[in-house]
Amino acid sequence: MRIYRHYDDLPEDHRRGAIAIGNFDGVHRGHREVINQAGKYSHEQGVPWGVLTFEPHPRMVFNKVEPPFRITPFHTKARHIEDMGVEFLVVLHFDAELAKITAADFVEQVLVGGFDASYVVSGFNFSFGHKGAGNTALLREMGDQLGFITNGIEEVLDDEGEIISSTRIRQYLADAKPNLAAGLLGRWFEIEGRVSEGDRRGRTIGFPTANIELDTNARPAIGVYAIRAGIDRGPDTVWHDGVANLGYRPTFDGKNCVLEAHLFNFDQDIYGAHLRVALLKFIRPEQKFDGVDELKAQIKKDCSEAEIILAEEHM
Repeated sequence: MRIYRHYDDLPEDHRRGAIAIGNFDGVHRGHREVINQAGKYSHEQGVPWGVLTFEPHPRMVFNKVEPPFRITPFHTKARHIEDMGVEFLVVLHFDAELAKITAADFVEQVLVGGFDASYVVSGFNFSFGHKGAGNTALLREMGDQLGFITNGIEEVLDDEGEIISSTRIRQYLADAKPNLAAGLLGRWFEIEGRVSEGDRRGRTIGFPTANIELDTNARPAIGVYAIRAGIDRGPDTVWHDGVANLGYRPTFDGKNCVLEAHLFNFDQDIYGAHLRVALLKFIRPEQKFDGVDELKAQIKKDCSEAEIILAEEHM
């Protein structure tokens, strides 16, 4: 998949395509329906299949003090979009200048002037342009005038008849229900990042961990999880069972929120590697222990419980 940072220099073989447009945080089942509709048109008409998205997420520009909320940081989002078979991804830098462009100008300058799009599809509630004035109705109206077809995908529902949304996924994660979040995502929720050096305390007590700073990731409930983790090698990623503590390490007076992943039967040095950690089930809240021996005893119990959980779950 080709990735472009500008819309005004697309090569000819990526113009006049079918374009899915949206923020797509989470690339959940609803987002996939939007993106796949562009893919269906692409295959039927023999035109390029592309996705247009924005970075940073507009919420991060309009509300700079908002707590971290990203379900899929850019690297993760791009990987999931590529896995769908999309040919190219255009990532527009979202800032105050882009936010000032009127909805009509956005259509004319970006979708027509830049993409020369033949088909544009978005979610039913997607808004764009200055103060979010643009919507699917405007896209349809301008498409009729400027010569491109549009489609606004209605809400995608889960098995209970509720709308699949990023908001619900974040809430399930905050409520320590990663299995329900996975049902909306269509895959397990992952935290990923570079394995940091840390203080190597886990190795001294018999439970070495790979530590990841959360950065802009959404904050799932603090506590201990059964996990599967793998060094990111695309389709060749090998997954390992394990257990992880997500929190502040109160026994050692930790101050930053860190994911500490202990992988079973694993002794490789992976400092600096890009690690993906899938949260499968919440085991217990984080707690402070009176000493190292009490902590080690609890970790053994956590490992045993995680092994039982993981024996019943599939990636």
